[in-house]
Amino acid sequence: MKLPFIGWHGVITIAAYALFILGTTLYLATRGVSRKSLSSFYLANKGLGPLLLFFTLFSTQYSGNTVIGYPASAYRIGFAWWQSVPYMVLVIAGYLLFAPRLHVVSKKYGFVTPSDWFDKRFNSKAVTLVATLLMTYGLLNYLLEQLVAMGQAISGLTAGVIPYIYGVLFLVAIMLFYESMGGMKAVAMADFINGIVILAGMIGFVFLALTNFGSLSSATKNLIATAPKKVAVPPIQTSINWISMYILVGIGAAVYPHAIQRIYAADSEMTLKKSLLRMAWMPFFTTAVAFIIGIIGTQAFPGLDKMQSEQLVGMMANVIAAKSTFNYWLMMLLFSSVIAAIMSTTDSVILSLSSLLSNDIYGKVIKPDADEGEKVLWGKIAGMILVFLLLLIAWKPPATLVEIFTLKFEVLIQVAPAFLLGLYWKGLSKTGVLLGMLSGAVLASGMTFSGVKTMWGWHGGVLGLALNIVVSVIFSLVFPDKKEEQDRAEEVYFWVVRD
Repeated sequence: MKLPFIGWHGVITIAAYALFILGTTLYLATRGVSRKSLSSFYLANKGLGPLLLFFTLFSTQYSGNTVIGYPASAYRIGFAWWQSVPYMVLVIAGYLLFAPRLHVVSKKYGFVTPSDWFDKRFNSKAVTLVATLLMTYGLLNYLLEQLVAMGQAISGLTAGVIPYIYGVLFLVAIMLFYESMGGMKAVAMADFINGIVILAGMIGFVFLALTNFGSLSSATKNLIATAPKKVAVPPIQTSINWISMYILVGIGAAVYPHAIQRIYAADSEMTLKKSLLRMAWMPFFTTAVAFIIGIIGTQAFPGLDKMQSEQLVGMMANVIAAKSTFNYWLMMLLFSSVIAAIMSTTDSVILSLSSLLSNDIYGKVIKPDADEGEKVLWGKIAGMILVFLLLLIAWKPPATLVEIFTLKFEVLIQVAPAFLLGLYWKGLSKTGVLLGMLSGAVLASGMTFSGVKTMWGWHGGVLGLALNIVVSVIFSLVFPDKKEEQDRAEEVYFWVVRD
């Protein structure tokens, strides 16, 4: 994503934007936040209203991968990449399957992290530990993706004036600082600002792309002439792969730990439902826009290979910005939106990772008698250490952004049956859900790391999920919980239904 004419303007833009976010969050979002209370620090006292909840859900869901990786995928795949639009809509459907019920339970029992649900519903240290490890893996993978995107964006925007790793360190330091001071409230405020910038940047960019590189219609005609496979009806295996991706992303993204904590943080069930319904429209202003940019890019820069296509957005911005001063500064807004998208996802992931480490690892495994202030402190320290370890990996990223993006879902989705079945079926036992998660995770990770990403068009994570559900149901029927454990589950189940 090289923009050689930007240089120091890019440096100033990044620094000014990051410092603006820092100053705003410190001024507006640190009051009333207790850094000695898990609920206050990690969930903003469970008081996020409709506006903040909507923007923190939106900004968190659409990351740097949306702005940079999705146009590149559309460029390489063609019209088959339209799947990215409905599967982001299906994420909202995934939320609605369980989020309202989970919110009700979280309010009654004072949940802070996703693992609190496992504790209350299954009363099993083994279930909670396995679920926490799976979610932690997903978060670490997601954070790695964001750090890679951040490095690429900074390197391109500053034309190499700021080296890859130093730019990432600067932005990470900004995020860690405002997050350590204001927790979820500061992250939600930053997401509000970032969300507005993301929308403005993407809509402005697609308008200028259409103006400078030709219409979607002309790009389609060009593809018909030069690469007809990119506009042809996809083969049956591709269609199956679409369905597989819908399940993988629709359910997997809904059970992100940081997404679940936003379910907890809503001030009411009605606020949560309204925010989710508004979110259903956002793919048409984000992933659909990214798709159009990628298709137009096939006409603007034909013949790019896989790695070159990862630079597509920067190449298009380079041409647009050279046309006029107005275009130049609008492209600066675009790259501010890239930084905004990356920051808004990264800060949420870091906060959620910190909460899992503090409440579920340190507070439940290492030192159960620790007070809440101590848990918060050690969560921050452990989170910072993991972030800087991941920075070493991000320095030389192992795969393209979309490949990294897909990898995390394969294992993360294996915690979904514990929510989806556990909230609706009181017969789901701790033995069943534990063996289900383990079997699904082994199959999914085995396929992923052996290089077999799909089988007959189905992703390893989806096949693992199917195995997970079958194992969970069978072993719950064969090895039901004891009577007192069933009564405990029934209390949770009937309380939710009654309420």
